[in-house]
Amino acid sequence: MTAFMQNTVAMAMMAAVLTANAAAQSTASAPAAGTRKTVIVVSLEDRKLALVEDGKVKKIYPVAVGKPSTPSPVGAFIIERRVMNPAYSHDGRIVPPGPNNPVGTRWMGLSVHGYGIHGTNAPSSIGKAASHGCIRMAKPDLEELYAQVAVGDTVELIGARDQETAQLFGNPAQPSAAATQLAKANASSAHPTTDTAATSTVLTQAGSALASSVPVAGAL
Repeated sequence: MTAFMQNTVAMAMMAAVLTANAAAQSTASAPAAGTRKTVIVVSLEDRKLALVEDGKVKKIYPVAVGKPSTPSPVGAFIIERRVMNPAYSHDGRIVPPGPNNPVGTRWMGLSVHGYGIHGTNAPSSIGKAASHGCIRMAKPDLEELYAQVAVGDTVELIGARDQETAQLFGNPAQPSAAATQLAKANASSAHPTTDTAATSTVLTQAGSALASSVPVAGAL
């Protein structure tokens, strides 16, 4: 075998090893496909959200849902996007991450255009029909849920109470971490919510730059 052929074979073998190592690292860092089935079920009537893994209720959270004039959509959707510490844009004004941000610290955008699960700067609204259609959560609950769901997970928004919601919410698995905090929330928020426009936008925060806009429904 000539020196040229030997070098060619050696380079090919090295490339194969590097490819195999990269594939192994990718597999190790990503969850194995099909290892779990996560479904979020929201009962609009109960104003509660259940995190269900492999058919078992993992936790129940209180939420705010759409008010009668701007109801939450009903149906089965998926999480299409997850944004941490989003910025909020309304009428050309950008609200950076912080206590005044009406979508809180996390945004989980749904496959129904403009709607999502997010935080709020009006914590006293949790447990009420108070939003413009989105599902609002208290900060500790929101961040806990966000860490346990992924893009592609199913979200069921159920309007009238049925057999499924009666089974899920009739006997909650665990009380929410924010339940006691909500009882102490002020009747009026220190930072009144400004989620009122159908042209609102959620933006990711990348350093000091704003990018990847995600349109959201009205008042959120």
